[in-house]
Amino acid sequence: MENKEKLPWELVEEILSRVPPKPLVRFRTVCKRWNTLFDDDTFINNHKMTFRFILMTKSKAYSVSLNPEIEVRELILDIPALKNQKPNDMVDCNGFLLCGMKGAVVCNPWLGQNRCIKAEVNQPRLQFHGVGYDDNSIGQKIVYKTLARSLNDGSSTASSRIHDIATGTWKDVLDEARDETLPPKTWCRFHSTRCVALNGTLYWVAYYTSNPSLFLVSSFNFSREKFFIFCGLPCEKNDHNDALVLRIFKGDRFSLLKQCHVTKKIQIWVAKDKINWYTTTDVKWMSFMEVSIPNLPCLVQTQSYTQQPSYFIEDKRDGF
Repeated sequence: MENKEKLPWELVEEILSRVPPKPLVRFRTVCKRWNTLFDDDTFINNHKMTFRFILMTKSKAYSVSLNPEIEVRELILDIPALKNQKPNDMVDCNGFLLCGMKGAVVCNPWLGQNRCIKAEVNQPRLQFHGVGYDDNSIGQKIVYKTLARSLNDGSSTASSRIHDIATGTWKDVLDEARDETLPPKTWCRFHSTRCVALNGTLYWVAYYTSNPSLFLVSSFNFSREKFFIFCGLPCEKNDHNDALVLRIFKGDRFSLLKQCHVTKKIQIWVAKDKINWYTTTDVKWMSFMEVSIPNLPCLVQTQSYTQQPSYFIEDKRDGF
């Protein structure tokens, strides 16, 4: 029997105005009325969050909209905890903003919702990497979690911990990713602590401790609660002073920006196919663009950096 119970059109518009832009495009096929609505100037102007991507600084976040002109606005985060202290780091991850401080705050900029993560008593200083989720959750309900590194003051060691946002509980995990085909203790280290999130899994540019010139992509899967070596990079020769920035392209694959610290040349590659956490070494990269300007400033100023350059690319050509 057809369900004839319908929501008021005003409520439908309100709900759709809170949907991020990329999923909204797919909804054009639902019906003619929805398709027409998305071209309506009033709907576009009233859309709660029309930004395409976020630019991050150490303590502030900015939304960038294309409507069609470029508009940059500061995201005002209504977080009481931020009024008395300055975030030591901010991470844009999985559609959330993760603000590190004493503990952390997870913000949903689309809905204006926040969730505080309280540090445990006598817990060492934490560096939060990102927000992901367990794809083995019971009842198909997504359980969001954060991954943080516990920095033990006074020692060179560190360990990673998972925080379950729903229950507020912490769990220790193995801090390393290792290639099982290589000799024991062939571990990976992050090139930068900044990660990207795709389908609940976190990804970083990393390198082998046994061969510091060999770079790769490592991952952390919340379902398995483990780090993995994921795939290689398209650029063979790299230096620790080069900028190597991993981002998400078209919502389902990788893009990689490299700037050589010597020539200042910028190269960007994109993954040919969609990325799944089980894809591993089968990722195929394609050259997207190159920019060579000898007097271009370095995009990063230090070898060990947490704040990476922000960039956004889009290509509507067939085959991409």
